[in-house]
Parts: sequence; structure tokens; C-alpha cells
Amino acid sequence: MKTKQDFPSINQRKADGLASDGNAYRVLIVDDSLFVTKQIGQILTSEGFEVVGTASNGQEGLDSYKELYPNVDLVTMDITMPKMDGVTALEKIMEFDKNARVIMISALGKQDLVKKSLMLGARNYIVKPLDRKKVLERIMMSLTK
Repeated sequence: MKTKQDFPSINQRKADGLASDGNAYRVLIVDDSLFVTKQIGQILTSEGFEVVGTASNGQEGLDSYKELYPNVDLVTMDITMPKMDGVTALEKIMEFDKNARVIMISALGKQDLVKKSLMLGARNYIVKPLDRKKVLERIMMSLTK
């Protein structure tokens, strides 16, 4: 009977979600859309990232970040959400932790809010609808900056 060693892997690359020490990058997903939250979660977990939490509005995202700190490597933050929008949540997270890595997620037509977010300390942004390759590209750029 053939074993795994009989079939060499042709895809020997390291998963994007693993840091140089071999541990998974830990991500907090903040989005009021369950669909987008699941989509981002699936993209990230398929690459070895660990989703350490999800939140459905900016206030929950801020509270979760504070609870999980310092065990969060990256936050994906929707811009438009109820209770507290993503820009305000970003501002409060940056006040709490000036080294936080936050990537904003925006619908088309929100360039002014994206610019404001980048000025406040967001590392990058992703435009909806989500494209797997772009999501991973922007996240990796933000983790290595």
C-alpha cells in the first residue's frame, strides 16, 4: 500500500498565515455582515491564519481587541457599521495600542473615509467585493510593514 511519502507534494510553499516562528497570525474580524465575516474567515483559515474573534460593530470590535490584547496580530475592520463605525473604532484602538495593525474594509465610493482611516493609522484597505488574492496580498503587506 502506498504511503504519503510515495507522493511528493508539488506545492511545498509555506502557508501565508504562518509567521516565521511557525505560529499562526491571529486575526480579529470586525464586520456587521455575517457573509463578509465568513468570507474573510474562510480565506484566512485556508491559509493557516487563526481567527481569534469576530465582532459585528465597532464597539464590540474595540471591546474584543482590548480583551484579546496583546494576542491579536491584525484586525480587519469594516468602515460602515451600526453603534460605532469602523473609523471611530480604529481611532480608539490606535489610542489603546499605537502599534495595532488594522486593515479597513470598504465598499466602493468611500474613498474619503479610507483616506481618513489611513491618516489615523490603518495599515491598508480592501475594497468589497472581496477578492481572495487581494485580501491575502494586503494582509501580508500589513503584517510585514
